[in-house]
Amino acid sequence: MPTVPTPFTIILLGAGRVASQLAPALASAGHRLAAVWSRHEASARAVAAPLGGAVLSGPAPDFTALPSADLYLLAVPDHAAPAVISAARFPAGALVAHTSGALPLALFAAQPAVRGGVFYPLQTFSPGRVIDWPAVPMCLEAADEAGMHTLTAVAHTLSQRVLAVGSAQRQQLHVAAVFASNFTNHLLGLADALLSEARLPADLLHPLVRETVGKALANPPFSVQTGPAVRHDEATIATHLAALAAHPSWQTLYAQLTASIQAVS
Repeated sequence: MPTVPTPFTIILLGAGRVASQLAPALASAGHRLAAVWSRHEASARAVAAPLGGAVLSGPAPDFTALPSADLYLLAVPDHAAPAVISAARFPAGALVAHTSGALPLALFAAQPAVRGGVFYPLQTFSPGRVIDWPAVPMCLEAADEAGMHTLTAVAHTLSQRVLAVGSAQRQQLHVAAVFASNFTNHLLGLADALLSEARLPADLLHPLVRETVGKALANPPFSVQTGPAVRHDEATIATHLAALAAHPSWQTLYAQLTASIQAVS
């Protein structure tokens, strides 16, 4: 990853999945991680210690006692973000950006003394996974031009794809990401469970999954749809629904997805 001639000083609020991946990436890009805050000291220490940052904990972080940072990144669960923003004390005029795909920039209205921003990495984060940061789209928004300039400069040290995305667009993007990632993963989990019930190895589906994803990435996905639904193969669909009788919720989902495929075919 590229480094910056003059590194930015960054304070991270949060120590979960996003924060634990973002912190070392920022440090590797040459930025100074001055501090990490979490409600739980052990969590903050686990993220900050390897990078030499200070550790803060407790329900109401006070950053006014620390040297001012160029950027305060809020990487906490969406449900916790409003309370953290309201409880935290930032230096006047501080640039504070959340990392959420779903929360609006207006979230910072509760802290009129700060300059709000959004620093959203469009990726799924899990422990033990190595993130290819240059390929991760960074979606940015800021309340002022100077804030956008800072966010853009930091984002470019991580990623080769940096975009300005407003709150309304980002919310739709986040919904699309849930369909593409979370729902797809759930469907793969159902498929894995069905193979397990049949005492078949899970990797039987791996070549099929790779080809399906490869086609969908190379073409408009609807244009390469295959299977009994798009063929209106009612006999096979009925057989599949009967095979799912032991899983009524999966049976319902199969029928709903079949109807959805047929509606756009």
